[in-house]
Amino acid sequence: MALVNEHFLKLQSSYLFSDIAKRVNTFKVTHPKEKIIRLGIGDVTQPLAPAVVEAMRGAVEEMGRRETFRGYGPEQGYDFLIEAILKNDYASRGIRLEPSEIFISDGAKSDTGNIGELLRWDNSMAITDPVYPVYVDSNIMCGRSGERGENGQWSNVTYLPCTAENGFIPEPPAHRVDLIYLCYPNNPTGTTLTRAQLKKWVDYALANDTLLIFDAAYEAYIRDADVPHSIYEIRGAKRVAIEIRSYSKTAGFTGLRCGYTVVPKEVTAATLSGERVALNPLWSRRQCTKFNGTSYITQRAAEAIYTPEGKRQVKATIDYYLENARIMREGLKAAGLTVYGGVNAPYLWLRAPGGLSSWRFFDRLLYEAHVVGTPGAGFGPSGEGYLRLTAFGDRDETAEAIRRIRAWMGVY
Repeated sequence: MALVNEHFLKLQSSYLFSDIAKRVNTFKVTHPKEKIIRLGIGDVTQPLAPAVVEAMRGAVEEMGRRETFRGYGPEQGYDFLIEAILKNDYASRGIRLEPSEIFISDGAKSDTGNIGELLRWDNSMAITDPVYPVYVDSNIMCGRSGERGENGQWSNVTYLPCTAENGFIPEPPAHRVDLIYLCYPNNPTGTTLTRAQLKKWVDYALANDTLLIFDAAYEAYIRDADVPHSIYEIRGAKRVAIEIRSYSKTAGFTGLRCGYTVVPKEVTAATLSGERVALNPLWSRRQCTKFNGTSYITQRAAEAIYTPEGKRQVKATIDYYLENARIMREGLKAAGLTVYGGVNAPYLWLRAPGGLSSWRFFDRLLYEAHVVGTPGAGFGPSGEGYLRLTAFGDRDETAEAIRRIRAWMGVY
């Protein structure tokens, strides 16, 4: 008899965004004539950059010719994309990495969930709260999170509340933990860390022999000079941090799927006997065993965003979304709502008015304004009473959504 991994049974019955989809579909069935504007799930709306499309077209043509056809590619990624990443994302910021420290993937979500396979199930961990659900769920699946308490928190997880009182910037834990997940610019609150604030986390990790998993999926939205794009801009970070990036929101690759993970050779973990083991070769071995590699066509597409024309086109799209964020932030504030984020980030963190719960706020905006957000409670206990909105919508629809919310506030 096959025995089930009972840790999976600890998961909530469905993923946050599946719950949202069910509620929206119910609304559509009962209100078939109403037009919904979706500002909840962070999917992009603008088309791929022309340079990306041209690169894909060229790659497809290559695959159609015998002399340029390619079969299995390297699980770690093609050299042409790795070299472009090293030159443009790191060397341009004074960061030196080796090609073998870069691993091309099918997106940040996969690597964020899978990286924990390198570590024992009984490592202690900390997360900022609210937090991207995958950080917690992937650790529940392997038993690392412990048991769920009546307050909804997990016994082996240290929660670091991000609240209005601390500006959504928590301090490192007061005690030692083995593993910490960080995401900046932050999903869901849209806040960022200055260089000095990020240094606190690196210093903590160095002092406490803690591994940092740094999710930098939204670094392309940073405009302020004092906000680091990479954790490796902080001295010593290559000894304690793994960085994960994505092209989904940088270049609109939500339908193509491509990202990468940086595992410096200096990053180590320990055996029970105290032997230090480098994580880089372990991750390479894991990828060779359990990952087929990202397609050649997709990697050529990613390479194209680093060309001069690709950079200009991608920046124009990011500027478009940041302008959406500005319109949303100013319009919501003018309506009397309390809003955070939306600067150096594509997410806005909206406080529910009048003490409404997250899901009650979600339902009222859906049924009374026909606008979809993401309930903050779905990101953790400290997200209760908030709603996440994204700036990835169409400009006209985004402006219309803000007009609807402002009108709704007038009758609230």
